Amino acid sequence: MSDRIAERRARAVPWLVAAAFFMENLDATAITTSLPQMAHTFGTQPGRLSVGLSAYLVALAACIPASGWLADRYGPRRVFGAAIAVFTAASVLCALSGSLAAFTAARILQGMGGALMVPVGRLVVLRATPKAGLVRAIATITWPGLAAPVIGPALGGFITAHWGWQWIFLVNVPLGVLLFAAAFVVIPGAGTEPRPFDLPGFAASALACTLLMVGAELPAQGRWTGAGLALVAGCLLLWWCARHFGRASAPLIDLRPLRIATFAATVRGGSLARIAIGSAPFLLPLMFQVSFGLSGPVAGMLLLALFAGNLAMKPATGWAMRRFGLRRVLVWNGVLLAASFPACALLRPETPLAVIGGVLFFCGMFRSMQFTALNTLAFANVPAAQMSGASTLFSVVAQVTTGLGIAGAALLLEVGGLAGWAAADPAVFRLALVAMGGLALAGVIDSLRLPADAGAQVVGAR
Repeated sequence: MSDRIAERRARAVPWLVAAAFFMENLDATAITTSLPQMAHTFGTQPGRLSVGLSAYLVALAACIPASGWLADRYGPRRVFGAAIAVFTAASVLCALSGSLAAFTAARILQGMGGALMVPVGRLVVLRATPKAGLVRAIATITWPGLAAPVIGPALGGFITAHWGWQWIFLVNVPLGVLLFAAAFVVIPGAGTEPRPFDLPGFAASALACTLLMVGAELPAQGRWTGAGLALVAGCLLLWWCARHFGRASAPLIDLRPLRIATFAATVRGGSLARIAIGSAPFLLPLMFQVSFGLSGPVAGMLLLALFAGNLAMKPATGWAMRRFGLRRVLVWNGVLLAASFPACALLRPETPLAVIGGVLFFCGMFRSMQFTALNTLAFANVPAAQMSGASTLFSVVAQVTTGLGIAGAALLLEVGGLAGWAAADPAVFRLALVAMGGLALAGVIDSLRLPADAGAQVVGAR
């Protein structure tokens, strides 16, 4: 009986983690359509609320490096449960905020909670899942990252129109309470042997991630000098961190997984794909509204076609990886993913909505397949002793590249404006979409270098 209960709990872990990821990602994207109403409440301009959005991302990026050490030191159950509690309490503070300063402070606290949920939850899934079940578990925890940015803006607009923007945060309370209770039932409690905390490594990596996120955001505001200084300083700090983590006896982030070819490929080429994928939920609704003249609700409904494509591809993902192998899937689907961006650039204001929805549906299918294949390959050959470091490193890279996707898209739109195009000119968006397609295509190069049987022991490929 005890073995059966343990097996049920192990099967429940990926779903619990997926629900926590979905809560975090949905909250982060739903408020984008509610900024005018929030600005009215705070008595400020909508553009100034970007500080609240950026503060969340900065806190997220700065605190992720410590997540692996905390999980090893205090046990994943305590840390994951505490992360949910902090995130839920901060959501209440966001809803109660009466000023921009209070809202920003609450968002920083919320980002700290979210920073622990993502990597610790993934680490729990990786440790609790045997290699044979890794594909299904990874697919389960991948869909929140794809679905939430797509449905979040439309859902946030609906909630704001009918109940007020505060309920975007208040709906997290009952879900957070349920997840907190479930965490102490299904999440393993034991940590690993504690190791000293790498304070210099934490401080340097947190500051480096912060500078990179800030530097990526500043060009969209026309602050090119500040952006350049922040990016240069962030890159120098990253270089120092790499040297420090390679020499320290107990580094905060273990860089040994980068010696594994499959993991390194998902960090290098996979980062380019994630930057391109992360830009789509930002570029497409903006193009539909600013360039095509569609209303916000219509643009949001069109974007749901991406989500439908994500869901439609899920049943075929495992079969495709088993039938063709991870290398072939990453190469050929990566090419299709890259081609989907120029396909979106070919859309015109007079294109029928049904055609636009069909194009987005297929784009969503390619996004889903590439995301799941990359996440599966990343941990296929990582030994158990390095899983904590690999999960932390992967989470840091994924978070920074996702932020760079949005910031890079905004930068390309800014470049189009400097070239003399009006903000509503479709050529501006075509430039950005084609450039992101080229970035996704460049990410395929690392997949081409992989052996034909890469990850075969995980997906059971022929």
